[in-house]
Amino acid sequence: MPSPVDSVGSTVPARPDSADSTVPARVRKPEWLKVRAHFGPDYQTIKKLVRGEKLHTVCEEAGCPNIFECWQAREATFLIGGGSCTRRCAFCKVRSGKPAGLDPGEPERVAAAVEAMGLRFAVVTGVSRDDLEDGGAVLYAQTVRAIRRKVSGCGVEVLVGDFGGDEQALRRVIEAAPDVLGHNIETPRRLFRKIRPGFRYKRSLEVISHARAGLPEGCATKSGLMLGLGEEREEVLDAMRNLRAAGCDLITLSQYLQPTPSHLPVTRYVHPSEFAELAREGRAMGFAHVESGPLVRSSYHAGRQFAAARGFPG
Repeated sequence: MPSPVDSVGSTVPARPDSADSTVPARVRKPEWLKVRAHFGPDYQTIKKLVRGEKLHTVCEEAGCPNIFECWQAREATFLIGGGSCTRRCAFCKVRSGKPAGLDPGEPERVAAAVEAMGLRFAVVTGVSRDDLEDGGAVLYAQTVRAIRRKVSGCGVEVLVGDFGGDEQALRRVIEAAPDVLGHNIETPRRLFRKIRPGFRYKRSLEVISHARAGLPEGCATKSGLMLGLGEEREEVLDAMRNLRAAGCDLITLSQYLQPTPSHLPVTRYVHPSEFAELAREGRAMGFAHVESGPLVRSSYHAGRQFAAARGFPG
């Protein structure tokens, strides 16, 4: 039998009709946040492949609760640029520190893994590399092109940082024409400095607007917000409106889960019904697709999200 995974974060027994439960310390998380581990053959195959190619994945580095489902379905999100990030976001499990030099063979190894996994849609993200002149932009571009060369017809999504506001660096990624270019804003304006101290709210919106202006027709822009960090509902809606005004096509809304005791605590667990309401609000704003739920993560059902955006008139 699959074993229950009580993974990241302190937890709370919220009433089924409550969307605003205050989170007391060290109590059980609600039923809708419990994930069961399924160590099936495809999961084991992907794990061996990732190890064999010496690749990093967000699935592991960020402690994603969907790793069992996605790996069993032969889906993965690759983390390029090494395993250490030059920034220290208060919510993120990826370790911070001084990164090693770039591995010039990484784009080809990612492409080989995409081919071996039989993916038709690949997601690529990376650690922040403020130590590099271009913030690692060229590595994203090389990886997109390597996947396209290796796997004809494979869709590619990149989830990038803000490159320190360097428009030329961002342009290098845009010119590789990923099918989806994502940059997560993560939280509303009021909380932004506390939660993303190395980033700027306005700059993050500009990443989306520059991408929307520069990407070829048929490509999409994407961003995401986490809930449960002290935000108010109207602040979430305001951030969603800001993203839509910047040209964001796809949006994900998810529950923040505390990775370790040293990270920011969860302020509340949001009931699935509130996520459903926010999805309806997002569709009314004109987003091509809203992926909204407690266990949603940026790359969850990424291919399906992009398919929803294709040909969308908005």
